[in-house]
Amino acid sequence: MNALSLAAGVLPDCQPEQVADAAAKAGYELAGFTIEPEGWTSSRTLKLRSRLSSLGVQVLDVEVIWIPQGGLLDDSHRLIVDVGAQLGASNVLVVSREPDVDRNAAALHQLCEWAEPAGMRVALEFLKIAQVSAFSTAHAIVQRCDHPAAAILIDPLHLQRAGEGYKPLAAVDPHLFPYAQFCDGNLDCEPIFEAYLEDALDLRSPAGHGQLPLREILSCLPKNCPLSLEVRSKKLRDEYPDPADRAAAVLQQTRAYLSQVTTS
Repeated sequence: MNALSLAAGVLPDCQPEQVADAAAKAGYELAGFTIEPEGWTSSRTLKLRSRLSSLGVQVLDVEVIWIPQGGLLDDSHRLIVDVGAQLGASNVLVVSREPDVDRNAAALHQLCEWAEPAGMRVALEFLKIAQVSAFSTAHAIVQRCDHPAAAILIDPLHLQRAGEGYKPLAAVDPHLFPYAQFCDGNLDCEPIFEAYLEDALDLRSPAGHGQLPLREILSCLPKNCPLSLEVRSKKLRDEYPDPADRAAAVLQQTRAYLSQVTTS
């Protein structure tokens, strides 16, 4: 079965240290962490790394680097990469406010140069609330970037909203998918920014509890591709106020879905 990671988005009300604790208590071996550069210190990185080691939790990804309009990166972007490297993260998640393919490719190449010495991949995510909003655009940027660390992050919800379907995934090099996000959700969404935002932040559901073509998406990804369980859900936040209970519910329901898929 795919390795499953607690995505930071499941616990948006928690700090990284709380995410680490919840992941361990809920039974995850992997987790992802949101790194806010403002006020982040090297001491905090060392303490978090020690905590993760004692809990037996490894880091699948750190997030989120927003490529700014104009494509010029600064120390705050570098800090997220550096923290990821020190935590032993496998990936760093990137989205973009820049519409130009060439400027995005240049910024992505710089991020890859920073990340590659630590063995990290730089995964560009496409979503309707960003300028890079479709798989085809993300793929063009990664091709233009031309760096072995560059990758594409697939999120079933954003893939559905992009309107390109899952079939194009099978036509590209599977090396571009070092991991993927995983969730379920509504099949349709009103095509306006506010609806896309609410859809992404509040209306997701665990695998098997929505209408997205998850089985077909999985078939296009590398076998045993690690899955970050990006189940941002107001319903789950209300139902499970305790972070570990919420994380456990997401893990249990995803495991049940994957067991059903692999045995059917």
